[in-house]
Amino acid sequence: MASDILKDLPELVNGNLISAETAEKIRLHYRNKSKDSSHRPVLVFGILGALITGLGIILIIAHNWDELSRQTKTILAFIPLLLGQVAAGYTLLKKDGEQNRKEAAATFLFLAVGATISLISQIYHIPGKISSFLLTWMLLCLPLVYLMRSGTASLLFLLGITYYAAETGYWTYGSSENYYYWPLLLAVLPFYFFLFRKKPQSNFLIFHNWFLPLSVTIALGTVARHTEEFMFIAYLSLFGLFLQLGSLSFFNSQKLRNNGFKICGFAGTVALLLFLSFETFWKSLGRQPFKAQDLISPEFISAVLVTITAGLFLFRQYRQKPLTELNPFEIVFLVFALQFPIGYLYPLAGAVAINLLTLFLGIFTIRSGARQDSLGILNFGLLLITALVICRFFDTNLTFIARGVLFILVGLSFFAANYYLLKKRKTA
Repeated sequence: MASDILKDLPELVNGNLISAETAEKIRLHYRNKSKDSSHRPVLVFGILGALITGLGIILIIAHNWDELSRQTKTILAFIPLLLGQVAAGYTLLKKDGEQNRKEAAATFLFLAVGATISLISQIYHIPGKISSFLLTWMLLCLPLVYLMRSGTASLLFLLGITYYAAETGYWTYGSSENYYYWPLLLAVLPFYFFLFRKKPQSNFLIFHNWFLPLSVTIALGTVARHTEEFMFIAYLSLFGLFLQLGSLSFFNSQKLRNNGFKICGFAGTVALLLFLSFETFWKSLGRQPFKAQDLISPEFISAVLVTITAGLFLFRQYRQKPLTELNPFEIVFLVFALQFPIGYLYPLAGAVAINLLTLFLGIFTIRSGARQDSLGILNFGLLLITALVICRFFDTNLTFIARGVLFILVGLSFFAANYYLLKKRKTA
């Protein structure tokens, strides 16, 4: 395709359809594009080479570790770190324009820092928790992200702080160290914005579009202590915020599989709605009497902050748009926040409201799929209603005949909706 366009450029210039300057810009564009694509395998294999080399050094040292003296162990522990620093320094000074070298050096140095810390701790029997090790490692490697402008180091940093949040929030009871995750996340966000502005087509940006929402989703639950029910408000608001971010013009111009924010937002919203559609959840809320001190609990504060943030984004996004363009999935968090006190007092009303809301979203999605002539959207709406029917299969006392008839009707609706859309395409 690109070669055909380049071949036609002289003809277009001779026919005065485009200027010579425009033709040269087109040639430069495709030349840079070809250069980027040719460097991509080098970049990938450079990162893999750094990972494998680092692991190989660790394995060789580990095999002979017990036979070495303490002094030798200490020297060997610092060798990977020194090699990584030399490689990173040389790359910055001499090869700053070669991103593949920078990624490989940053990856090796990132792993070397963690290996050196753990080895020195083991050699001199320095006590400590894994959370302290992770925090120290991530703080030492954070400057590496910006000095080397390394997407790999940034992704490894996100993995590290997510593991740190899980270690301190889920696996260590009563720890308050998990709150350090949030300033660490804020510290790496400027690099994400750098990728967003300077390298919008980068594969590293695509990976960040997935790593960021998944990391925040995992870490948000670490604030839960005693009033976990407020976390449902926080999570639905978080997924609503993801949907709004994923609906920005930048993400809409890309393939759906590259839009981790939108996929996580949809998946999280649907999963929570199906869980909240069971009456047993709402009955369990009433067993825990509401107390005034719950208003200053971390869970309640988190729910308020995330809901306000999502609400401000929603207002900003639709301030100059007609309400007809509003996606109902993006306002589910507001509906749930308003409905939550009612469900707390009247469990049956809460369950019915969630079921009706989920049914409405399914019907709306089917209607949108038919209007946009999209089988994918249409079947997603049908799947949502089917999932709701399956949930009610285990939650009601209907006879097996009634349940069977219900499933038959849902199955027939799949055939009817798809047949209607295909027939509409043929007649168009």
